[in-house]
Amino acid sequence: MVCKFRCFAAAKLVKKTENSACFIFLFRMNHVLNSLFIGQMNRFAYLCREKGRALHYYIMYWELFKIFFRIGAFTIGGGYAMVPLIEDEIVSKRAWIKSEDFLDLLAIAQSSPGILAVNIAIFVGYRLKGVKGSLVTSLGAVLPSFLMILAIALFFQQFKDNIYVEKIFKGIRPAVVALIAAPTFKLGKSAQINRYNIWIPIASALLIWLLGFSPIWIIIAAGLGGFVYGKFIIHNS
Repeated sequence: MVCKFRCFAAAKLVKKTENSACFIFLFRMNHVLNSLFIGQMNRFAYLCREKGRALHYYIMYWELFKIFFRIGAFTIGGGYAMVPLIEDEIVSKRAWIKSEDFLDLLAIAQSSPGILAVNIAIFVGYRLKGVKGSLVTSLGAVLPSFLMILAIALFFQQFKDNIYVEKIFKGIRPAVVALIAAPTFKLGKSAQINRYNIWIPIASALLIWLLGFSPIWIIIAAGLGGFVYGKFIIHNS
């Protein structure tokens, strides 16, 4: 009887041990599978984030190229006619640059040698995306003009005396004047022109228009005057 009881207890203990070993094995397998699944999910999420960043990275460059290509393609009248369109796209619609910063970039672009349209495109691109951004924006601004001038040079002899072409350009000229004049008033507000300093733009315009002064000397004189005013007059007061 005792032998039978001992055999029964031993069999029960073996069965219990087998169940425990099976449970431990299943628990460990579940832990391993969960670790693998969570690891794969984390890796998948990481790859999605990286791809999203890369996609956003290239989308930004594409947006800059599109903006300046569109402005360069449909703006007639030079760099000054492009200023309000660039400001509307970069400052007003997308808020990538503050109005005061855009005004500073425009002043630097006017002070630098070269074409105003290319200068402002380079400075805006560099302000947003560094050297690569400046290359993209300058290419977008220059490429439409290059293609159009190339096409005109190829076919200019065929339509240079066309009366309809002359009438089209006669209608475009007043609109170009308006495009150049519009940013003057808008930028005047951003520059905080008031009754105390309005004489500065008036005197500068008269010096350029009537006396033939170079805008470069006007900008240098204005910069020196602003430095002296801020350094000594405001500081002392």
